[in-house]
Amino acid sequence: MFSGARLARWLVPVVLLIAWLGIGGTLGPYAGKLGDVATNDQAAFLPRNAESTQVLDAQRQFRQEETLPAIVVWTGGEAGQKLGKAQLTAATEALASLKGADGTVGSPSPAVLSEDGEAMQGIVQLRPDLGEKLPDVLARVDSAAAKVSGTQAQIAGPAASQADLSDAFAGIDGLLLAAALVTVLLILLLVYRSLLLPLVIILGAVFALGLACAIVYVLADHDVVRVDGQVQGILSILVIGAATDYALLLTARFREELPVTGDRMQAMRSALRRSFGPIVASGATVALGLLALLLSDLTNNRALGPVGAIGIVCAVLSTLTFLPAVLVLLGRAAYWPAKPKSARESAGHGVWTRIADLVDRAPRKVWAGTLAALLICAGFAPMLTSKGVPLDEVFVNETSSVAAQETLGRHFPGGSGNPAVVIADADRLEPVLAAIEDTDGVSSAAPASASGRPGGAKPLVVDGRVRIDATLRAAADSDDAKDTVGRLRTAVHAVPGADALVGGYTAQQYDTQRTAQDDRTVIVPVVLAIILVILVGLLRSLAMPLLLVATVALNFLATLGVSALVFEHVLGFGGTDPSVPLYGFVFLVALGVDYNIFLMSRVREESLRHGVREGVLRGLTATGGVISSAGVVLAATFAALAVIPLSFLVQIAFIVTFGVLLDTLVVRSLLVPALVRDIGRPAWWPGALSRTPGGP
Repeated sequence: MFSGARLARWLVPVVLLIAWLGIGGTLGPYAGKLGDVATNDQAAFLPRNAESTQVLDAQRQFRQEETLPAIVVWTGGEAGQKLGKAQLTAATEALASLKGADGTVGSPSPAVLSEDGEAMQGIVQLRPDLGEKLPDVLARVDSAAAKVSGTQAQIAGPAASQADLSDAFAGIDGLLLAAALVTVLLILLLVYRSLLLPLVIILGAVFALGLACAIVYVLADHDVVRVDGQVQGILSILVIGAATDYALLLTARFREELPVTGDRMQAMRSALRRSFGPIVASGATVALGLLALLLSDLTNNRALGPVGAIGIVCAVLSTLTFLPAVLVLLGRAAYWPAKPKSARESAGHGVWTRIADLVDRAPRKVWAGTLAALLICAGFAPMLTSKGVPLDEVFVNETSSVAAQETLGRHFPGGSGNPAVVIADADRLEPVLAAIEDTDGVSSAAPASASGRPGGAKPLVVDGRVRIDATLRAAADSDDAKDTVGRLRTAVHAVPGADALVGGYTAQQYDTQRTAQDDRTVIVPVVLAIILVILVGLLRSLAMPLLLVATVALNFLATLGVSALVFEHVLGFGGTDPSVPLYGFVFLVALGVDYNIFLMSRVREESLRHGVREGVLRGLTATGGVISSAGVVLAATFAALAVIPLSFLVQIAFIVTFGVLLDTLVVRSLLVPALVRDIGRPAWWPGALSRTPGGP
């Protein structure tokens, strides 16, 4: 017969398990529904207060209807073939035939012949809210354009880019989730050689993701948070990776306690007591680090902050409730066919014992060698340019919009289709127009007419303001074009009484780059301060947290150095997105501190029992396997981001994957233990351990 107390203690894990099964069954589908409330509007990447953003808001007043331009470009069937008047007329008629009663296509512009006579272009204004219908409408445009005999037609411009971007994010839920889960499952099976444990860990991660996605879905549906394809993909990877890492820490501790106590309930209480602090501290480090992104002036950065923090909280909650319930109910069977061993039984052999012996014998050689290697890698960090990604590198595979834009750039001024937009007072139109045309790097300029397009009979005046479109000579995504925007702003700002503003695609890239630089100067110190405070509270020391933060920061710089070389010489990237260094910093520093938290909290625990020197060796031996496994799992999950064919996510995937492995296998395994072993008790100053006998 079960006593009331015994029945009650088994009732808690059963209730928790049922609750999580209900959460998984009810909220799990939301992991595939975030796309319903996601937006890939490029305006969301812009700084809130930048001049280009003000222009974007002002532009809307000059449009009778909001439109999404598609630029059709025709070339001859053979290189160097000249196009004639008949083809120009046919192209104009083809565009005019697109305007239909359904309202998806607005009034198209006439076709224009290039100066070299080898290409034509025309602009078709589409409704901006087409959503999933956009590919079908673009197919209609392509079909009409293809009727111009003797030519080949391509579609460039914002509409084509948006269609390719939507295609890149198509199926992101299933693709990323499947890639991450399969990778994690295989690694866990290989490392732990257990059949049930990997499935339990994966199930807990999936439940955490379902809960996080449901919360984010509701908040996004009520416009509290914003979700786009990038945020959506990072959320999935972050939750799966974090939940798996935290689960590995708890399951390893439970495996150690089972042989010691002989009772699964008591073993779990002991495992939770010893793991709760490190897991919560690690989760708080990542969540608060992500929330620091709210200080960014870039909308997309601010969106990731709360969404990522929600995911981390759900991962911690699943680890501390669902996982203990299942492990208590399964007991030793969770590790079958392997047998749980105590820390003492596991410490007598293996690679981590040899590493601990090496750290103990020659700590100064170990930390000096690893420090020198990291400093050499960090020396290449300034080579990583974050001036933005050229248009032809936004996608890592071939896309029709990029190919069309390249064709357009060969025959028309580089800025065709992406003009600089100037908003100014109408009564100062002439001097502003003159200032624009006199600016070096500007090919042509014209005020918008009543039709909403440049040129025409009479300039459109809205609330006493006019809009002028300036075509730049250089490609809109080039450094030369950005320099031209700087000169253009200087010129129009100098026109008295014009109150002129310069925006457009190039100006947006320019402002985003400068804002990203400003964000780093604000957010990096905040994240470091957050981590330092958490470490001081957890480790009861000041010297040790400073040491850990310094090593993690060095790991980040070394990763940037290696990434700079790989991006340029291996992957062929001409630059990185301005937000890449900041994202890399937040993920690497916050997640890198996680592993140091796992290690040093165990070292502190062992040092209180056995002295500082022995504590380092025991802590390294006991946690080496589980933390390395966690690092490999997290690196593999972030590597799954590379399945999305966008250079931004490929760059983030490499930086985090390489950085996590470097931190796990070098910094946390060699540099930190060797430094602490060499410094001894002073490393724990001013805590009690700095006065504890047993260290060198």
